Amino acid sequence: MNELRELALSADVVVLDEIIQRRQAIDARTVIGRGKLDELIVRALRLGADLIVFDRELSPAQVRSISEATDLKVIDRAQLILDIFAQRAESREGKIQVELAQLKYLLPRLISGQDSAFSRLAGGIGGRGPGETKLETDRRRVRDRINRFEREIENLRSRRQERRKARTRREFPVISIVGYTNAGKSTLLNTLTQSSVHAEQRMFATLDPTSRRLRLPREQEVIVNDTVGFIRDLPPDLLAAFRATLEEIGGSDLLIHLVDASNPRWEQQIASVEKILVELNYTNIPRLVVFNKADLVDAEAMQAILRLASEAGARDCLAIAATNANSLQPMLVRVGEILARDLSETNGENRHYINREYAEQIG
Repeated sequence: MNELRELALSADVVVLDEIIQRRQAIDARTVIGRGKLDELIVRALRLGADLIVFDRELSPAQVRSISEATDLKVIDRAQLILDIFAQRAESREGKIQVELAQLKYLLPRLISGQDSAFSRLAGGIGGRGPGETKLETDRRRVRDRINRFEREIENLRSRRQERRKARTRREFPVISIVGYTNAGKSTLLNTLTQSSVHAEQRMFATLDPTSRRLRLPREQEVIVNDTVGFIRDLPPDLLAAFRATLEEIGGSDLLIHLVDASNPRWEQQIASVEKILVELNYTNIPRLVVFNKADLVDAEAMQAILRLASEAGARDCLAIAATNANSLQPMLVRVGEILARDLSETNGENRHYINREYAEQIG
């Protein structure tokens, strides 16, 4: 519920109250049961609310059943995330990807009878033949826009592949910063490269990927990518729409998995990010787990977190404060070591950008 509240605040929604119901099974029609739904509606009306947000994806039938019981607007977690993405998207590419995800979400939820306008275009006596209904027209238009946006995204994917090939020819290794939303990825990029990428204490503050060049210790030059934040149960349509952007991660030589050490749910957040990386088939890329916001955590607690992460299988993990450039030096050294180790393990195949002498020195 804390995360749902954060999402709501990120979408500029004023949260008036929260209600949790514990039951053995989800009600197939109204999710929370008719009695609890009536209680929720009465509570919302007393507080002057005009929106109800459910912390789960609602089926079209559930949306219809709940909407029949109230005039209040009803949305689910997926819609809330889509709305945040729509607010944050600035580039043409980002806007296309968000709208595609919204249309795919909307299509199965276009319901006959949802609006009095859903009537036959050629109604009346003698006009009830094979005429197209308003609902059918809406669905056809949505499908047409989906097809057009999918073609545009495919073109974007081709252009990104060309850019990645150009980067490969320049022989610069690529490092992508990945992690849960609001972990501090943009702040880390800014501190590393003295950039001014938009960074904010809000979920999904960054949607459009940003790349910057960085010189590591031992005179190694790399490209660092800032990426869109992940979240648990990321809407599948959104993940599919942003696949072209997320493919930037696939061309990386190293992933810095940034984790918010100050968040009590850091273990679940790591699991959520790892799950998405598995879905994208990026588990073969070397990873360095970096716990950010160490300055907000007690030193003893920070050591316990690092120990737990190591015991859970994180081969490489360390702690930093992204706002403090001095705390980043051990991470930069470790990044250089991992890139050089990768060269050593692959016998130098397609890895000419690493200093061989340095690679042999560290084994």
